[in-house]
Amino acid sequence: MVLTLTCFPFPSTTKLKLVAEADAFPSFLPNEVNKINDPFARSLATRIQRLPVSVKFSENPIMSSCVKPLMQHNASPVVLLHGFDRFCYFSLFSSCLEWRYTYPLLEEAGFETWAIDILGWGFSDLGKLPSCDVVSKRDHFYQFWRSYIKKEMILVGPSLGAAVAIDFAVNYPEAVEKLVLIDASVYAEGTGNLATLPRVIAYAGIYLLKSIPLRLYANYLSFTNISFSTSLDWTNVGRLHCLLPWWDDATVDFMTSGGYNVASQIKKVKQKTLIIWGENDRIISNKLAVRLHCELPDAIIRQIPDCGHLPHVERPDSVVKFIVEFVQSKTKTENRCVSPV
Repeated sequence: MVLTLTCFPFPSTTKLKLVAEADAFPSFLPNEVNKINDPFARSLATRIQRLPVSVKFSENPIMSSCVKPLMQHNASPVVLLHGFDRFCYFSLFSSCLEWRYTYPLLEEAGFETWAIDILGWGFSDLGKLPSCDVVSKRDHFYQFWRSYIKKEMILVGPSLGAAVAIDFAVNYPEAVEKLVLIDASVYAEGTGNLATLPRVIAYAGIYLLKSIPLRLYANYLSFTNISFSTSLDWTNVGRLHCLLPWWDDATVDFMTSGGYNVASQIKKVKQKTLIIWGENDRIISNKLAVRLHCELPDAIIRQIPDCGHLPHVERPDSVVKFIVEFVQSKTKTENRCVSPV
């Protein structure tokens, strides 16, 4: 049975298809997944699995969470990263569930689509906690790509996930055909002063990061119009990964390591890049979209009206439309540093 639903709660010209079946969540997800009402989050959660990834900094393979495509083919796959938990820049989901509305549309468009949980977030098994600094995250993602994806990809990074995408594309250009950056947070200087916090204070801050009031406020800032009931449900989606027992340790490890600082790498990006930005983003200024467009050697920019910080949640149909057009384009864009923003 297939249900055709409009992607709620925002108006959309595209209908999302949702397979109606009994929820069979993976056993490694926290029990709180059963409290989530969003049918698209529930549907995507049933597809999360763990794949073994061997890395040099861990004695045993890391069972790494992802949503893998139902079928693989010769064309370049679309690989979706996610934003991630950090003070100052609010991240709401920090797992592959961030793509619950966009993922099925990309599959419907015929793309081989992967949604990857970055090391230290999402639902991977970190019972024996590895290092979760930038180098480890990069190496883990590369080994995942080398083991399972195995071909040039269209790499998509939203918010702070855009920093991961740029860092990876510069260090492993052979793995990335094109980049898509969504409301990119790429000018932050790592975790800044947070890296010098005493660990006891860092853990107190981490406890605040997964609190319901803070995440409700982040929803208020991130979206243009959202009901309280939807905001509360999305809060449950967004903090689900925080309930895994190793999340606190992994997040503190990343925080104290210094985090991502990719501003100097932007001009080194060789891949053609699509920049997508929500017109009403209250988290990352549109001025930074213009700056990013100017600094990338080969980039185009698209703006989505009446949209906040997470267009792939708020306007998934527009995001997929832009990605399809971008993937199908073959010619190099003359970057004149002109933007509709």
